[in-house]
Amino acid sequence: MFTKKNRILGLALIGLLFLNQACTKNATVYNDNTAEITTPVSLSKDLVPILSTKCSISGCHNSGGHIPDLTADKVYNALNTGSYLDLGTPEKSSLYLWITGKKPTAMPVGGPANPSNLNALTLAWIKQGAKNN
Repeated sequence: MFTKKNRILGLALIGLLFLNQACTKNATVYNDNTAEITTPVSLSKDLVPILSTKCSISGCHNSGGHIPDLTADKVYNALNTGSYLDLGTPEKSSLYLWITGKKPTAMPVGGPANPSNLNALTLAWIKQGAKNN
């Protein structure tokens, strides 16, 4: 025999399960329509300025924030000591997958603020050996 309390709990559980299924988002894929970059890409000149304004801000990927620490003085070591780069198959690098939205959660958060050339710059930098330049 079901009591009133059990019925209410059961309905609440069903409602939560329904809401959980309705609010699911796997990824936002940022399309990169720019041409492949074949000129040398510099970590310090090309990527760090973007990472500094979009990623290593307060509460995100800065000292004391989420890993990896993408502040200018730590970005190279953070990306190379973690499993963020795959020099053999750059398109499978975690860093590249995150910024293109192919690996949840897409970074940088905010979607449209993602610079259109960040994907191409990052991929070119990894393909060029991910140098500390």
